[in-house]
Amino acid sequence: MNTLECIRKRRSVRKFQDKKVDRAVIEDIVADAAFAPSWKNTQCARYHVVEDRAVLEKIAAEYTLGFAYNTGTIAHAPQVVVLTALRGRSGMEKDGSASTAKGESWLMFDAGIAAQTFCLAAAERGIGSVIMGIFDAEKVAELLHIPENETVVCLIPIGYPDETPIAPRRKAVRELLSFCE
Repeated sequence: MNTLECIRKRRSVRKFQDKKVDRAVIEDIVADAAFAPSWKNTQCARYHVVEDRAVLEKIAAEYTLGFAYNTGTIAHAPQVVVLTALRGRSGMEKDGSASTAKGESWLMFDAGIAAQTFCLAAAERGIGSVIMGIFDAEKVAELLHIPENETVVCLIPIGYPDETPIAPRRKAVRELLSFCE
Protein backbone atom coordinates (compact mmCIF):
# COMPACT_ATOMS: atom_id res chain seq x y z
CA MET A 1 0.00 0.00 0.00
CA ASN A 2 1.43 3.41 -0.88
CA THR A 3 1.22 6.46 1.39
CA LEU A 4 -1.78 8.12 -0.26
CA GLU A 5 -3.67 4.85 -0.45
CA CYS A 6 -3.06 4.26 3.27
CA ILE A 7 -4.20 7.79 4.15
CA ARG A 8 -7.39 7.42 2.11
CA LYS A 9 -8.22 3.85 3.16
CA ARG A 10 -7.46 4.01 6.89
CA ARG A 11 -10.66 4.12 8.94
CA SER A 12 -11.54 4.31 12.61
CA VAL A 13 -12.23 0.71 13.56
CA ARG A 14 -14.35 0.07 16.64
CA LYS A 15 -15.07 -3.66 16.27
CA PHE A 16 -12.26 -6.14 16.53
CA GLN A 17 -11.73 -9.87 16.23
CA ASP A 18 -11.00 -11.67 19.49
CA LYS A 19 -7.30 -11.94 18.71
CA LYS A 20 -4.42 -9.94 20.17
CA VAL A 21 -1.88 -8.23 17.97
CA ASP A 22 1.48 -9.91 18.45
CA ARG A 23 3.88 -7.82 20.53
CA ALA A 24 6.53 -7.95 17.79
CA VAL A 25 4.02 -6.37 15.37
CA ILE A 26 3.27 -3.62 17.90
CA GLU A 27 7.00 -3.03 18.30
CA ASP A 28 7.30 -2.63 14.50
CA ILE A 29 4.39 -0.16 14.48
CA VAL A 30 6.00 1.90 17.25
CA ALA A 31 9.35 1.77 15.40
CA ASP A 32 7.58 3.35 12.41
CA ALA A 33 5.67 5.82 14.59
CA ALA A 34 8.99 6.96 16.05
CA PHE A 35 9.57 8.71 12.71
CA ALA A 36 6.68 11.11 13.36
CA PRO A 37 7.99 14.67 13.41
CA SER A 38 8.16 16.39 16.78
CA TRP A 39 9.18 19.74 18.25
CA LYS A 40 12.96 20.02 17.87
CA ASN A 41 13.03 16.23 17.44
CA THR A 42 12.11 15.74 21.10
CA GLN A 43 10.31 12.48 20.29
CA CYS A 44 8.11 12.92 23.35
CA ALA A 45 5.44 10.29 22.51
CA ARG A 46 5.28 7.13 24.61
CA TYR A 47 3.12 4.05 24.03
CA HIS A 48 1.73 1.96 26.89
CA VAL A 49 -0.13 -1.16 25.73
CA VAL A 50 -2.90 -2.49 27.97
CA GLU A 51 -3.72 -6.16 27.41
CA ASP A 52 -5.20 -7.20 30.76
CA ARG A 53 -8.96 -7.83 30.32
CA ALA A 54 -9.83 -6.70 33.84
CA VAL A 55 -7.97 -3.40 33.36
CA LEU A 56 -9.59 -2.80 29.98
CA GLU A 57 -13.03 -3.51 31.44
CA LYS A 58 -12.36 -1.12 34.34
CA ILE A 59 -11.32 1.66 31.95
CA ALA A 60 -14.40 0.99 29.81
CA ALA A 61 -16.83 0.86 32.72
CA GLU A 62 -15.46 3.63 34.93
CA TYR A 63 -13.27 6.03 32.95
CA THR A 64 -15.09 6.77 29.67
CA LEU A 65 -17.15 9.57 31.23
CA GLY A 66 -20.41 7.87 30.30
CA PHE A 67 -19.66 7.96 26.55
CA ALA A 68 -21.19 4.62 25.56
CA TYR A 69 -19.54 4.54 22.13
CA ASN A 70 -16.09 4.44 23.76
CA THR A 71 -17.20 2.12 26.55
CA GLY A 72 -18.17 -0.64 24.11
CA THR A 73 -15.11 -0.22 21.93
CA ILE A 74 -12.64 -0.40 24.81
CA ALA A 75 -14.48 -3.28 26.50
CA HIS A 76 -14.20 -5.41 23.36
CA ALA A 77 -10.76 -4.36 22.09
CA PRO A 78 -8.00 -6.97 22.45
CA GLN A 79 -5.53 -4.22 23.38
CA VAL A 80 -5.56 -0.49 24.01
CA VAL A 81 -2.57 1.74 23.46
CA VAL A 82 -2.39 4.60 25.94
CA LEU A 83 -0.50 7.35 24.14
CA THR A 84 1.31 9.69 26.49
CA ALA A 85 3.70 12.58 25.95
CA LEU A 86 6.60 13.73 28.07
CA ARG A 87 5.84 17.01 29.83
CA GLY A 88 8.11 20.01 29.48
CA ARG A 89 9.57 19.10 26.09
CA SER A 90 7.32 20.10 23.18
CA GLY A 91 7.29 23.85 22.74
CA MET A 92 9.82 24.32 25.49
CA GLU A 93 13.49 25.23 25.74
CA LYS A 94 16.00 23.22 27.77
CA ASP A 95 15.84 25.83 30.54
CA GLY A 96 12.09 25.22 30.93
CA SER A 97 10.95 28.44 29.24
CA ALA A 98 8.37 28.43 26.47
CA SER A 99 9.69 28.82 22.93
CA THR A 100 6.48 30.42 21.64
CA ALA A 101 3.24 31.90 22.99
CA LYS A 102 1.70 28.43 22.63
CA GLY A 103 3.92 27.20 25.46
CA GLU A 104 3.61 23.55 26.32
CA SER A 105 0.36 23.20 24.35
CA TRP A 106 2.56 22.19 21.41
CA LEU A 107 2.65 18.80 23.17
CA MET A 108 -0.84 18.04 21.83
CA PHE A 109 0.28 18.77 18.28
CA ASP A 110 3.22 16.38 18.58
CA ALA A 111 1.04 13.73 20.22
CA GLY A 112 -1.55 14.06 17.45
CA ILE A 113 1.08 13.52 14.78
CA ALA A 114 2.39 10.51 16.70
CA ALA A 115 -1.12 9.05 17.05
CA GLN A 116 -1.88 9.39 13.35
CA THR A 117 1.51 7.97 12.37
CA PHE A 118 0.92 5.02 14.71
CA CYS A 119 -2.53 4.39 13.20
CA LEU A 120 -1.25 4.59 9.61
CA ALA A 121 1.60 2.17 10.42
CA ALA A 122 -0.96 -0.16 12.00
CA ALA A 123 -3.26 0.06 8.97
CA GLU A 124 -0.35 -0.87 6.70
CA ARG A 125 -0.16 -4.13 8.65
CA GLY A 126 -3.90 -4.82 8.61
CA ILE A 127 -4.39 -3.65 12.20
CA GLY A 128 -7.46 -1.55 12.96
CA SER A 129 -7.41 1.38 15.34
CA VAL A 130 -9.42 4.34 16.59
CA ILE A 131 -8.12 7.43 18.40
CA MET A 132 -10.23 8.28 21.46
CA GLY A 133 -10.23 11.45 23.51
CA ILE A 134 -13.28 11.14 25.76
CA PHE A 135 -12.02 9.54 28.98
CA ASP A 136 -10.66 10.50 32.38
CA ALA A 137 -6.95 10.87 31.66
CA GLU A 138 -5.94 11.37 35.30
CA LYS A 139 -7.68 8.19 36.45
CA VAL A 140 -6.19 6.19 33.56
CA ALA A 141 -2.72 7.51 34.46
CA GLU A 142 -3.23 6.54 38.09
CA LEU A 143 -4.60 3.07 37.26
CA LEU A 144 -1.70 2.28 34.94
CA HIS A 145 1.00 3.92 37.07
CA ILE A 146 2.02 6.21 34.22
CA PRO A 147 5.18 8.13 35.20
CA GLU A 148 4.49 11.61 36.57
CA ASN A 149 6.51 13.28 33.80
CA GLU A 150 4.08 11.91 31.18
CA THR A 151 0.60 13.16 30.37
CA VAL A 152 -2.03 10.80 28.99
CA VAL A 153 -3.18 12.19 25.64
CA CYS A 154 -5.42 9.60 24.00
CA LEU A 155 -6.48 5.96 23.99
CA ILE A 156 -6.03 3.91 20.82
CA PRO A 157 -7.87 0.58 20.85
CA ILE A 158 -6.19 -1.77 18.36
CA GLY A 159 -6.84 -5.18 16.88
CA TYR A 160 -7.67 -7.11 13.77
CA PRO A 161 -10.79 -5.47 12.28
CA ASP A 162 -14.13 -7.22 12.53
CA GLU A 163 -15.72 -4.55 10.34
CA THR A 164 -14.89 -2.55 7.23
CA PRO A 165 -16.15 0.97 7.84
CA ILE A 166 -16.91 3.10 4.80
CA ALA A 167 -15.39 6.53 4.47
CA PRO A 168 -17.59 9.32 5.78
CA ARG A 169 -18.27 12.19 3.42
CA ARG A 170 -15.35 14.57 3.15
CA LYS A 171 -15.60 18.32 2.73
CA ALA A 172 -14.74 19.74 -0.66
CA VAL A 173 -11.30 21.27 -1.05
CA ARG A 174 -12.91 24.68 -1.63
CA GLU A 175 -14.31 24.50 1.94
CA LEU A 176 -10.93 23.65 3.41
CA LEU A 177 -8.49 25.71 1.41
CA SER A 178 -7.84 29.41 0.98
CA PHE A 179 -4.88 31.29 -0.39
CA CYS A 180 -3.77 34.41 1.45
CA GLU A 181 -2.35 37.09 -0.80
